[in-house]
Amino acid sequence: MSVQQEAGVEGEALEVWIDQDLCTGDGICAQYAPEVFELDIDGLAYVKGSGEELLLHKGATTPVPLPLLTDVVDSARECPGECIHVRRVTDRVEVFGPDAE
Repeated sequence: MSVQQEAGVEGEALEVWIDQDLCTGDGICAQYAPEVFELDIDGLAYVKGSGEELLLHKGATTPVPLPLLTDVVDSARECPGECIHVRRVTDRVEVFGPDAE
């Protein structure tokens, strides 16, 4: 079963964001999906926007590219700070992360 099937989000656009207040700076997310996550000079993880720039404002989201979905979901599952949130774009319901149903 694919990650999309598991969450019931086949064909749905997804986005990811990090709650820096909970980030422990372990960098697991950047190891799993360096195209999406990066640690900044403050030691916390942030999502990347188009052009690889870090999105430093609170609650910044970035789209989850389908080829990287499994890596992003693994990041959320393995994050010791439980601060990575993956949600549907259409209704903003979290499908992976600490607030997922």
